[in-house]
Amino acid sequence: MNLGFSSSRSLLVTVLYWKVYRHHYSTHQNLTTWFSKYVDKTDVSSWNAVIADLARAGDSVEALRAFSSMRKLSLRPGRSTFPCAIKSCSTLFDLRSGKQAHQQALVFGFESDLFVSSALIDMYSKCGELSDARALFDEIPRRNVVSWTSMITGYVQNDDAHEALSLFKELLSEESEKRGDGTGFIDSVAMVSVFSACSRMSVKGITEGIHGFVTKTGLDADLGVRNTMIDAYAKCGELVVSRKVFDGMTEKDTVSWNSMIVMYAQNGLSTEALEVFNVMLKNGGLSYSEVTLSAVLLACANSGALQIGKCIHNQVIKMGLEENVFVGTSIINMYSKCGRVEMAREAFDFMKEKNVKSWTAMITGYGMHGQATKALEVFYMMISAGFKPNYVTLLSVLTACSHAGLLKEGWHLFYSMNYEFGVEPRVEHYACMVDLLGHAGCLNEAYDLIKRMKVRPDSVIWGSLLGACRIHKNVELGEISAKRLFELDPINYGYCVLLLNIYADAGRWEDTERLRVLMKDGGLVKPPGFSLVELHGRVHVFLIGDREHPDHEKIYKYLEKLTMKLQDFGYISNKTSVLHDINEEEKEMALRVHSEKLAVAFGIMNSAPGTTIQVVKNLRVCGDCHTVLKLISKSVNREIVIRDSKRFHHFRDGLCSCGDSL
Repeated sequence: MNLGFSSSRSLLVTVLYWKVYRHHYSTHQNLTTWFSKYVDKTDVSSWNAVIADLARAGDSVEALRAFSSMRKLSLRPGRSTFPCAIKSCSTLFDLRSGKQAHQQALVFGFESDLFVSSALIDMYSKCGELSDARALFDEIPRRNVVSWTSMITGYVQNDDAHEALSLFKELLSEESEKRGDGTGFIDSVAMVSVFSACSRMSVKGITEGIHGFVTKTGLDADLGVRNTMIDAYAKCGELVVSRKVFDGMTEKDTVSWNSMIVMYAQNGLSTEALEVFNVMLKNGGLSYSEVTLSAVLLACANSGALQIGKCIHNQVIKMGLEENVFVGTSIINMYSKCGRVEMAREAFDFMKEKNVKSWTAMITGYGMHGQATKALEVFYMMISAGFKPNYVTLLSVLTACSHAGLLKEGWHLFYSMNYEFGVEPRVEHYACMVDLLGHAGCLNEAYDLIKRMKVRPDSVIWGSLLGACRIHKNVELGEISAKRLFELDPINYGYCVLLLNIYADAGRWEDTERLRVLMKDGGLVKPPGFSLVELHGRVHVFLIGDREHPDHEKIYKYLEKLTMKLQDFGYISNKTSVLHDINEEEKEMALRVHSEKLAVAFGIMNSAPGTTIQVVKNLRVCGDCHTVLKLISKSVNREIVIRDSKRFHHFRDGLCSCGDSL
């Protein structure tokens, strides 16, 4: 937009019409008359009022047109004119217009004005020109809190949190020399920016230090400061401290509640996220937004709480947010992770506006359910629709190919990533290919690919190869993989178990015993497995050998009956999944009480015949449980859906959707 002298009278009339309308005047009379009545064309103060009014209302384009029209009349702008005009340039990220405004501020001698310079710093920062912003900041002879805050905020907006905090430290040092401690100079707006920088740094000590400062100054009572403090502690992993800050707030707004719900949901604490949401609803008077609903949907997705997710979906429909691209993507993710990929597709098709994340969510949903053909179909639809896949999209497609064993398609996508889509393969993409090759029995090719990697292989890469060696009983490559894994992650129990099973399958009992001793001496302990099952809107949690559930006696009796029935189908327990030094009878008992078996038994007992049983497990399903669940699905004529740490397993009529590719 040209801020010179070429703007027509009609633009000025448009601005006046808008202002008159805002004040509820009739819009049917002659607008020129209205202009003459309410604004003196030669009065700079009137122009400033119009520009400021438009800028505050968010009509940045009209504000700049008003500024341009004012200059058309050769009126001299005052110190109140430029900040609002420059702010409009910032809102539009219009660097060209911003530079023109800067030049005119120079011409009229206002660049050294604190409010004008602060507005320019903000404009250059938002337009990504940090060096220009810092040059302006450094030239200010006597800076105020607005100047400092503008520059600190600029660094935060441009992901340079370290420099933002360094500048804040400089501010404290400078002000303490002038005022003794500097506490009277800094305001809550500045501290919001500083805590935002802490959120990006994710360093506990720094956040605690800033917290101490705002407590000393009394700024910790400010609502905005508290809200950003909650986020800063959460990003440091200090969820308990975040909750203490939240609970200590006498006043809470929607942002406060959203921060807590998002914090819990993103850290996998779905129960806590849903509890906070329920308390928020009970408090009343607060209107929740698409941010709230997206976070709650994420919590439902993580915990497999389908019924709660459906209720949230209904609320989304009532609020008219179903077509919102962010909420719609969250709904797709929720239904996919809750085992209802068909419902995810319905939500996907309903969305009129889609972005890359929406397409990726749908591809991921099909992939995790083993429907690679449909995942590829959506992927090519995405490309046809003009969307460019990013590295997450391509990872989702490769994962889908890996789960379904589509080796040819996987190789094609992997090699076309860079030249066709401009995405350099990352370690996660290599891991998918190693997993795909390994499950196909191409172990040497997988090992060669690892050796040719442009990035350093991580534990996921070597873990994929080790898992494939376990399936195909390759001791040599298994030992190579395990050696690398023990260097990268020496306390991981799962890798030791895989190598132990490789040795046992090969009959290398001395190596098996040696590894057992190393595991015991190293204090390696299997992480506790748990399974979740939702019934009637409530999520039930089961641990291995669980005796805490109020119905545990009934569950064990029912599970015993099921086990006896399965033996009629020829079931024999696979005791290789149990590695404790116990006798055969105790091993068999240990297998019977795995958490997913308890969850499935409880689900069958408490649901109507024909109902699908859905369980979420934090670890991978073991071989014995996989066999048992296939037989149970056939025995009780139910579909059983298990989401483990890697994928979905749909058990139906004695078969599994994964094709027994654990």
